[in-house]
Amino acid sequence: MSSAARVLAAGAVASWAAMRLLRGEGSFSFDGKTVLITGGSRGLGLVLARDVAGAGAKVAICARDQDALDRARAVLERIGAAVMALPADVSDRESVHRLIAAVTARFGPIDVLINNAGVIEVGPAETMSVADYEEAMATNFWGMVYPTLEVLPAMRERGGGRIVNITSIGGKLGVPHLLPYSASKFAALGFSQGLRAEVAGDGVSVTTAIPGLMRTGSPRNAIFRGRHRAEYAWFSIGDSLPGLSVSAEDASRRILAAARRGDAEVLFPAVARLAVIATAVAPNLTASALALADRLLPGAPDHGTGRKRGKNSQSGLSPSWLTRRGDEAARRYNQIAPAEGSST
Repeated sequence: MSSAARVLAAGAVASWAAMRLLRGEGSFSFDGKTVLITGGSRGLGLVLARDVAGAGAKVAICARDQDALDRARAVLERIGAAVMALPADVSDRESVHRLIAAVTARFGPIDVLINNAGVIEVGPAETMSVADYEEAMATNFWGMVYPTLEVLPAMRERGGGRIVNITSIGGKLGVPHLLPYSASKFAALGFSQGLRAEVAGDGVSVTTAIPGLMRTGSPRNAIFRGRHRAEYAWFSIGDSLPGLSVSAEDASRRILAAARRGDAEVLFPAVARLAVIATAVAPNLTASALALADRLLPGAPDHGTGRKRGKNSQSGLSPSWLTRRGDEAARRYNQIAPAEGSST
């Protein structure tokens, strides 16, 4: 081997070793760790809580709905988890402060923070109010920032910790009829990526999760405007189709594996990765495709219909055989109360 080749090989090995060191690859385990999951009472958050509990973690979950929290606690206790289920509003900084203090007092310092809480508003831009944008930013952006700033000083002082920020493909490309959501997720993604660079030297790893559609049953609790029944139909159908969406279990496995490795980013499923690549290499073509998609979506009605939950926006198309997987997910992942689920 020539001297130049030996130098290149040595450089490659050194780079590989440095990358493993920075990522902590292979060295992180959830066993015995304290994990806080915001929005952990249902959907993806509940599956993440179940999976880290199964890996031996002490789990704290929070949400605003006490009934959903009580049901989630029961689910986790049945598998033997050490669990706290606390009501909290992540868009309120004082509420977040009390949450972190309560978890730390019982379980000790928070080793892993998973910022999962989120809200979704669906409908044409002309039906959205300023309040819809403010709500999206309050939960999807500030609801990520507040818990992060609360746990970060202690993590830096200890020289270790994991932060996982659940963003969205809607933070990589602006999706029509999801403007408040996309705008807030763009902000969240930028915060997460920049934070990783700033805290890497302190031993804290930040992973940005960028999922596309997931079968978590979330459309039931999303907010719909405009022709809300038609909006709910397309959203819930897309959320249910194999190929376009992944199961909550698959999403949780991917996210937690990335957190263990200390990856910068995890983007899935394949269709979401392709969309991001297309946006980067052919932005004009992607913009035209999104404009075409917008023309296929429901138009704004002549008169406002207000805000409707997905569960109050059902039609002949949803629920139906087209949404079967999503409807099953809604029941399985605590998106609806058992009595409500028995009626569909």
